[in-house]
Amino acid sequence: MTGDWIDVGALVEIPLRGARTIKAANGEEIAIFRTAGNRLYALVNRCPHKQGHLSQGIVHGDAVACPLHNWRISLSTGEALGEDEGCVPTIPVRADAGRILISRIAMLATLAA
Repeated sequence: MTGDWIDVGALVEIPLRGARTIKAANGEEIAIFRTAGNRLYALVNRCPHKQGHLSQGIVHGDAVACPLHNWRISLSTGEALGEDEGCVPTIPVRADAGRILISRIAMLATLAA
């Protein structure tokens, strides 16, 4: 842990256009995505539609397709795209010296809600 940021692993552990998950203290999963453009995003790992595991979806640009019903979710806002409605909580994430860091305060606040 680095102050307000939690080190959750090496950047190279997530392939481009891929994801990995981490368990939060309350049992919830956080999905961390890495886009083809090498941007990182973190979301609670459940689609707002049918609770599908977003980490198992396909990353297209800055969105992920839910593996259950193909809902597209914005990785930056957590909002469902197109005509679908719903939102999944996002958590600030960044890379530093090849490590992935997520916001401790934001993660705790998101999971407590």
